[in-house]
Amino acid sequence: MITMTLKDMPRAMHMALKHRARQNGRSLNKEALVCLETVVAPTRVDVHALLAGIRQHRATLPGRLSDRLIHEAQNAGRP
Repeated sequence: MITMTLKDMPRAMHMALKHRARQNGRSLNKEALVCLETVVAPTRVDVHALLAGIRQHRATLPGRLSDRLIHEAQNAGRP
């Protein structure tokens, strides 16, 4: 693994990072890595798989909203 040192980090940023780390149950180092990964190497989302999962979950709900009913509601001016 590569080691990196951050110099001249503003105190407010350091405190905010420490707060995030505490909230997420991570070390300061791990939280910094998570933040960097989010910006530098974001995870790609498979939109088709995500939508398929949403449709599958929606089919199990009472009242079962179909794509047709959603489009009708949108065409009628509903958000």
